Amino acid sequence: MTININNQTFILHQFGAVFWEEKSTLLISDVHLGKVAHFRKHGMAIPNDAIFENFKRLNVVVDLFKPKTVIFLGDLFHSKINKEWELFADWTKTMQQEIILIEGNHDIIAKHHYEDLNIKMDSEMAIDHFIFTHHPTERKDFFNFCGHIHPGIKLKGIGKQFLNLSCFFRKPNQMILPAFGTFTGNYYLVPTKNDLVYGITKDGVFEVFIN
Repeated sequence: MTININNQTFILHQFGAVFWEEKSTLLISDVHLGKVAHFRKHGMAIPNDAIFENFKRLNVVVDLFKPKTVIFLGDLFHSKINKEWELFADWTKTMQQEIILIEGNHDIIAKHHYEDLNIKMDSEMAIDHFIFTHHPTERKDFFNFCGHIHPGIKLKGIGKQFLNLSCFFRKPNQMILPAFGTFTGNYYLVPTKNDLVYGITKDGVFEVFIN
């Protein structure tokens, strides 16, 4: 789905990424690499193949949009360094793009490890009248792109059918991105009349009309 914010063009992808056309910049939030390995280490029965799914999804959106810059809006890596870090390091070596990490609450790995991979880190970043953070932030004269919440929406059908979806949650001056990582949960938000919700299915992104 293509939308316009402040006269700029943004494409919403069903994996949870946003592509800013004018700046050739790909926005991704809450990948939580390392989470599968972390839980497997503590005895949870998670298929080992799940470790590779996030990298497949990253490759799909990078190959599709061919951005000049990739900005991760926090919680790129879930915890301490584990075996997924080596996979991530190998993945960065295949990338020609500039990679920037906006630090999230789960990004506890020492900064020099990211610097060794030529990844820039900062607590927030402003470009024109847009500000990129991990936690939702209100800033005068800026539109905020952020993550952290893992937004979802609960839909109710006529016949008492219920459908829970991840979503892009847009407030008048803010867009909360869904979690990109496949092994993450959702926090279900209740929109108001001032909000826009873009639901995600495996086939695409669609606007949810709020009563």
